[in-house]
This record gives sequence, structure tokens and C-alpha cells, in this order.
Amino acid sequence: MSIKFELLKKSKECQARLGKISTTHGEIETPIFMPVGTQATVKTMSPTELESIGAQIILSNTYHLYLRPGHELVKEAGGLHTFMNWKRPILTDSGGFQVFSLAQLREISDEGVTFRSHLDGSKHVFSPEKSMEIQMALGSDIAMAFDECAPYPCSYEDAKKAMERTTKWAERCLKYHDHPYQVVFGIVQGSIYKDLRIQSAKDITSLDFPGYGIGGLSVGEPKPVMYEVLEEMMPFLPENKPRYLMGVGSPDCLIEGVLRGVDMFDCVLPTRIARNGTVLTSRGKLVIRNAQYARDFSPLDPECDCYACKNFTRAYIRHLLKADEVLGIRLTTIHNLSYLINLMAKIRQAIREDRLLDFAQEFYEKYNS
Repeated sequence: MSIKFELLKKSKECQARLGKISTTHGEIETPIFMPVGTQATVKTMSPTELESIGAQIILSNTYHLYLRPGHELVKEAGGLHTFMNWKRPILTDSGGFQVFSLAQLREISDEGVTFRSHLDGSKHVFSPEKSMEIQMALGSDIAMAFDECAPYPCSYEDAKKAMERTTKWAERCLKYHDHPYQVVFGIVQGSIYKDLRIQSAKDITSLDFPGYGIGGLSVGEPKPVMYEVLEEMMPFLPENKPRYLMGVGSPDCLIEGVLRGVDMFDCVLPTRIARNGTVLTSRGKLVIRNAQYARDFSPLDPECDCYACKNFTRAYIRHLLKADEVLGIRLTTIHNLSYLINLMAKIRQAIREDRLLDFAQEFYEKYNS
């Protein structure tokens, strides 16, 4: 096994944990937020810039890289790390979420999923074995098992069927996977049904993966429901392995996830809203495109020391966005990712000092102001 997880400290106040994941391409301090580089690039950011803001690991997308440029081409280039010149760890998702989001373009069976490309309508089949084949060719440090993500809302019967299929597919992923340094994380499903989540956790952990993803949350259900599901299922995930809440990245959800024992997060939120002119700050979201910032010569966030905040004003960045200048979305992206990466560093320090609950209270008082 070419991954090692060390549980360095458990909070005295809650379920939060401080940890370290060691991989072939470096170490990752947890809890961690992972920027999403869907198509082998975090939009508008160079690898050097990602390193400079403290990104320890990034995520890339199996489905998109399979369609374009193709996993065989990436393998020929020397793998994803060489292809995109990123020397730190990479996690690849299984492609399952993207395939299942193509509701009108796919058919599911126990064998796998037949779908049509969103690019040109061409027909493709993803199975657990195919997902593993693609991810092994990409050469990420952490690959995710192919799973079925049930939509929200869905019936108990549909959620149960997807959960059971996810377990069968996880077994096939493990059987097929063979890579010198890449490891596979299993994924817990079960929608919002607590008994299904617990059963899925028991089934998936019995397969002894080196880490576990929590899928099918943050797909439209109310946040309190997500938190309740996490609280119910967490006792059934082993303490000595990392826990990854997939697709979650708003500041409040990061804090709430950490409080409940989550170690890893990812989301397109910070980069997506940055391209729409919205920034995350210590006092909540700002839609920097709005007219009220036209003559605001303060930084995006006075408490942030990122490149954008140290060098430019809200008025200037608003001007760039209104003028459709690429620098505008580069600066909002740099800021949003810096903000979340710095937030996770502060969370880790608060766990270290046994003051996470106080930190969370202070955060909310300011963030909601």
C-alpha cells in the first residue's frame, strides 16, 4: 500500500481530527480542502500559483479526461502529474457522478452505465473495470471506486438499489485494480436514509479500502439533513483511515463537516462563483460585480493576505470583471481558493489547540454579519 494515514490528534471537544496522509507525491495535512481541476487544470490557475497559495492536493475528473484528451494519451505523456506538471498528490473521481448527472443520456444496469457524450453524442460504456482502467492510466495517487449516486429526492427503494449496486461495483473495482502506487477509496452511499447509510458504511468498510468517500450528499438536500446523516454514519467508519466528504466546499459546510469527523473535502464552488464575480470573505459572500463596489478601494477581504487582496482593490477587480478581462476572474479565483485553503489551516490550528468550538462560533458571528 503506497498511502499512509496518521491520526495525529482527536479533538477533546467534538469529533474533529488532525491527520496526515503520506503518498508517493507528498504529504497532505488533514482536514484539507482540495481544489478541483476537472480537465487537468484548476481553471485560470497555473501549478506554480496553486503551490504558492498552499494547495496540497488537487482533484481531476475521470469522465472528462476520458472523453478529452483520452486516458491513453495522458498515459503516453507519463501520467497526469507529468502531463499537467503538478508534482503534488492528485485524486481522481470515478466518473460516476458525472455519468449519473446525464439523466437523459444514460442507461444503468448491474454491468455498468451506457451513456452518450455531452460533447458529441457518441456512445460509451463505463463499468467498474473501465473506471479503474482509466484512473490507472491517469496515474493519480488516489482513485475512487465506481459508484451509483442516487439523486435527491429519491425513494427508499431506489436509494437501496443504488447502495447495493455500489457495494457490488466496489468489489469489482478492488478485484480489477492493479497499480504500483495508486490506491482506491471506497464510497458510502444511501441517500438521506440513515439505516441505508449505516448498512453501506458496514458493507464498504468490510472490503478494507485504505480510505472512504461519502457520496450522494450535498446534492440538493437541506444542510441540516446532511449533517444528521453524517452524525449517524460516522461511528461506522474506521478511525484509522481518511474520510472524504465529496462535493462539499462552502465555508460553513467545511466547518460542520470537520466538527463531525471529516478529513477531506472538494468542490467546484470557489472557482465557479469566482468566474461569476462572487468572492468568499471572512464576512460572507460579496458579489463584486455589483455597483456598490465601483468606488470601493479596499481589498476583497481586509483579513486576507492573498495576492489579489495585497495588490488590488474591489473597484479595480470589479472593473476587470465588467470589462470581461481575464485577469478579473484569475484574481477572484486566486482569492477564493486562498480563502478556503487558509480557512482549513486555521481549522487545523484550532484542533491542535483544542479550541475548535470557539473558532467555529467566532467564524459564524463574523461570516453571518
